[in-house]
Amino acid sequence: MHATVCNLTREEYLKRITEFHNYAAPGLLVGGFMVDAARRELPEGTLFEALCETQACLPDAIQLFTPCTVGNGWLRIHDLGRYALTLYDKYTGKGFRTFLDPSKFGPFPEIEGWFLKRKAKKDQDTAVLQEEIFSAGDSILTTRAVEVSPAFLGKYSKGDIAVCTVCGEAYPSKHGSVCLGCTGRDPVVRAAVRPCLHAVPVEEAVGRQALHDMTQVEPGKSKDAAFTRGQTFGAQDLCRLQRMGRMHVYVAGEDNSAEGFIHEDDAAKALAEALCRNGAMVQAGPPREGKITLLAQRDGLFTVDRDRLAALNALADVALSVRHDGTVVKSGQPVGGVRAIPLFLGQDTLERAMRLVDAGAGAGAIAEVRPMRAAKAGALITGTEVFTGLVEDKFADVLSAKLKALGSELAEVHFAPDNAAEIAAGVRELLDAGCDLVLTSAGMSVDPGDVTMQGLVDAGVTDVLFGMPVLPGNMTLLGRIGSVPVMGVPACALFHAVTSLDLLLPRVLAGQSITRAFLARMGHGGFCLNCARCTFPHCPFGK
Repeated sequence: MHATVCNLTREEYLKRITEFHNYAAPGLLVGGFMVDAARRELPEGTLFEALCETQACLPDAIQLFTPCTVGNGWLRIHDLGRYALTLYDKYTGKGFRTFLDPSKFGPFPEIEGWFLKRKAKKDQDTAVLQEEIFSAGDSILTTRAVEVSPAFLGKYSKGDIAVCTVCGEAYPSKHGSVCLGCTGRDPVVRAAVRPCLHAVPVEEAVGRQALHDMTQVEPGKSKDAAFTRGQTFGAQDLCRLQRMGRMHVYVAGEDNSAEGFIHEDDAAKALAEALCRNGAMVQAGPPREGKITLLAQRDGLFTVDRDRLAALNALADVALSVRHDGTVVKSGQPVGGVRAIPLFLGQDTLERAMRLVDAGAGAGAIAEVRPMRAAKAGALITGTEVFTGLVEDKFADVLSAKLKALGSELAEVHFAPDNAAEIAAGVRELLDAGCDLVLTSAGMSVDPGDVTMQGLVDAGVTDVLFGMPVLPGNMTLLGRIGSVPVMGVPACALFHAVTSLDLLLPRVLAGQSITRAFLARMGHGGFCLNCARCTFPHCPFGK
């Protein structure tokens, strides 16, 4: 039995906990002993921080009995669901981790029943459980020396702060182009508000106008609007309406003005116009059933801001469905569709949606067809066996075909042996010849004889990204010399019809910024099945 816990008598300890937590929770009672156990091991005078592996009760013990709180940033909660805490030197990360150890519960059945949930709460004896906790003290704990990850050292910073274009609130810009709450993670449920509409029996609809498109579905045959907005119902339409199961219909002028709401067609049109204005797209036609299909206005690369797309669709009452980000499209091809879900969309919802689409200068379009420039590319084919003529080069033909398909040309082809100095010289020759895109072949593996990477560095390549989670094509390199993009193409491009080159080359030609984080995400869908009959890009690869 411990005389004191956290320098408090039992009575003082219970009072402090009850005042803070409202009652003497068992997890908090144990937590004080855990704080004591870890703190005793720290050298006197250590400036320490705390790491807690659960959100339940234990953070309260740390905040009650140490200077570490969530607010001052000295307590970090990394919720692994384990009842454990670590107190560690804030500069070195060296410290002590304490956890509640089930292997030591033997003499304490009430603790075991409570912690391992083998006894329902209503069946627990609170007084006995409390006595066991004080009797057990730190005998049910295990404390070990540890060193925390560098990721938990130093002051936590939110980083740059942005203002969300949807809700107008401030948030850490590292979360994306909109705040996390507006991408569908908002914990506050907003009740959908609908206008009060009035329907009339079909027999009273003759001579009046339909308020909206009315869809008729013939299974396996067709799905289309049998009646369109503004169409006047005639007596001959009554039977058809009834066959469609429409015994009541909404008509214009029947107290259906819906003030504060926008008709589905008008909402879809407003969104489509904004998308087309910013994204080099055109409308395929007027709205049908609140939906408008969008077509590419030019040849290019279709790109999508996925964060803002998710935020737009999280509004629930609007929907923007698009093709995959990174798809090469031709003018006139469908790239997406926009729709208002309810018959009448709330004005505030439409305004939020429009703010996402019209995000302002510098934000880029939520979806757009980006033009791909016609590059004058130069290829440096490396490898002593090719340079000396022992092996016939096949790389130039492969690169030429892929460039031509995207509207570019392979203007220069130079060769270099496996020598870093000569590779560097070859790259400079391509630049001197006016090439505005440099491609190097092979020599990108981990073989010590592959010196292409060193040659590129010697040539002045900067911002190098080497390696990406795409098969085939892991050993890809991206970089630049000044404003000229440089791509290191792995040898697999000679043997596989489709590789990482086919995913990256269009993005490079479209001037898209490519980061390590972007490449990391390409691992999802980045495994080619090497089908006997290749159907790329009409397959899952790169999507």
